[in-house]
Amino acid sequence: MSGGKQPEGGVLYDGPDMDDDDSALESDATASAPLIEWNETELHGSGLTGAELIGEFVKKLPNTPGVYRMMNADGDVLYVGKARSLKKRVSAYAQGRLHSNRLFRMVRETAHMEFVNTRTEVEALLLEANLIKRMRPRYNVLLRDDKSFPYILITNDGLAPALYKHRGARVGKGDYFGPFASGTAVNRTINSLQRAFLLRTCTDSVFESRTRPCLLYQIKRCSGPCTHEISEQGYAGLVKEAKDFLSGKSQNVKESMARAMNEAAEELDFERAAVLRDRLTGLSYVQSHQGLNTAGVEEADIFAIHHEGGLTCIQVFFFRTGQNWGNRAYFPKADPQMSEAEVFTAFLAQFYDNKPSPRQILLSESIDEMDLLAQALSEKAGYKVSILVPQRGDKKDLVNHVHDNAREAHGRKLAETSSQMKLLKGMAETFSLPYVPRRIEIYDNSHIMGTNAVGCMVVAGADGFIKGQYRKFNIKSPDITPGDDFGMMREVMTRRFTKLLKEEGKPDRSVPPDDLEEANFPAWPDVLLIDGGQGQMTAVRAILDELDIADSVIAIGVAKGVDRDAGRERFFVQGKADFALPPRDPVLYFVQRLRDEAHRFAIGTHRAKRSKSFLKNPLDEISGIGPTRKRALLQHFGTAKAVSKAAMSELMTVEGISEATAKLIYNHFNESGAE
Repeated sequence: MSGGKQPEGGVLYDGPDMDDDDSALESDATASAPLIEWNETELHGSGLTGAELIGEFVKKLPNTPGVYRMMNADGDVLYVGKARSLKKRVSAYAQGRLHSNRLFRMVRETAHMEFVNTRTEVEALLLEANLIKRMRPRYNVLLRDDKSFPYILITNDGLAPALYKHRGARVGKGDYFGPFASGTAVNRTINSLQRAFLLRTCTDSVFESRTRPCLLYQIKRCSGPCTHEISEQGYAGLVKEAKDFLSGKSQNVKESMARAMNEAAEELDFERAAVLRDRLTGLSYVQSHQGLNTAGVEEADIFAIHHEGGLTCIQVFFFRTGQNWGNRAYFPKADPQMSEAEVFTAFLAQFYDNKPSPRQILLSESIDEMDLLAQALSEKAGYKVSILVPQRGDKKDLVNHVHDNAREAHGRKLAETSSQMKLLKGMAETFSLPYVPRRIEIYDNSHIMGTNAVGCMVVAGADGFIKGQYRKFNIKSPDITPGDDFGMMREVMTRRFTKLLKEEGKPDRSVPPDDLEEANFPAWPDVLLIDGGQGQMTAVRAILDELDIADSVIAIGVAKGVDRDAGRERFFVQGKADFALPPRDPVLYFVQRLRDEAHRFAIGTHRAKRSKSFLKNPLDEISGIGPTRKRALLQHFGTAKAVSKAAMSELMTVEGISEATAKLIYNHFNESGAE
């Protein structure tokens, strides 16, 4: 990755290449500290690199906290670090006080450095974590899977509160409960909460347009507030119970519900008693999936690390309101020679860079600078965050349980990675590749009679499918005949590699990597796997030749066999006659799995696009008609079709529709203009 804009005016500071949030963070961190000024002319002209170059920088560095970046001759950031004293920390590199081959290589490659002063070491720690996640330097510990955690949201926007799964910024009005470890955990909990509290899960537009209860009401998963099947007061009571349950008052909610059920039974109101019984069952289902005794742990994240065989696994369990809300395993990228404490420290700082921290964090092992990290998280959160390594009692038992999960996940990952490496090496042998592929991109198209056409790219490597690298391409060219698969593939290839050339430049294939496991995951693919036969391959190779990258990537076509049977596929590689693989060849199964994943992703993307087009409202196309006016029109006329047939005088009777707006709507649907 590029190191960004080079310093101007002799100021060793780099911020313009960051987004607004990052810039604000760096700006805050340096608000009261002078930036380091340095005349770079003599350094750039000296040809110094490595320890000699670093030594020259050390002469001008202050004994203040800050963040430093080491960069190679191409401007790529090699390492981001923080220091209580920049001068003392950086001088260690210049003096050769290095303890691993990784650090020797890093220093040797360093051709430039950049520095930022901060007011405190806490600010330096926060800034370091932010820059590492953004720039992903080669020699830092990297958190690979960093997508946001899902929450449960109970809305409060004026309509009957709804129950939703939510990801991203929490800017909407309502109460958020979480985080949950995965979307699956949230979906399972929401399904049970529907049974227990009968809250709506429909969108606001569906809620406002209902004239009779939906299927969820019929199967007792919703109380029907849309058509007033339940009073506002009664629905508010259900909402309060749901919030109490998610806030940790689950036992009180269950006891209250059980009393109500018994009272209904004593009054011979068996129908109401049955409804309450089903709701209690839903609550019991949620609690039955907690799986752990959480006594004494109200709000905490519990981490455990297991390092063996050059692979590190960090397992995290989330506890909120005394409930276990799931767990997730992480496999950070780190040098095998690094200690567990080093990896653990770097991981935690990055983990909480864009996530709210709980009031308590429990660890299986002590980490470096534990007090400093706790102070940084406390300042960021606005409340005290404690980091502990339990030595006995219930908390120690919980940490041991999490560590057992970390060890098991580590074993599974090690087995999967070993198997994946064997398959990649087998693929290199089968297709006579010059070296074992690190990045494979698989392409497929999906459409129905040319409509809602999409192209999709799936990415795989030594760690399996890299879902964060998947891409979808909405087919845009008006020159493509509907259903022209070759034309769609040409557009996808052109857009993909034109952008890649612009961002990364042409790859250097003269020196293939010797160690597949240590190499960074590349931006350029080594192999393209195309779902198609000779025709598709001709289109792909024409684009690669046109962009002058035919010698940079190897394209392989996979055509379905006779009668489209799996196992009888034929493969097309340039310079070789098409061929098939033995039915039980592991490489054949591997390629089938890659192709099927691309097909699954393409079909899912196409269906989502098609569903969205079905729900498209003609009123959305009228400039000046926002959600409020659209809602008023639909409530008055019932459908968009009825709006399109309405006269000017009828449109003006709708609340919020002026004469000018009515004319705008009428002209949109009538070519002859306003009456």
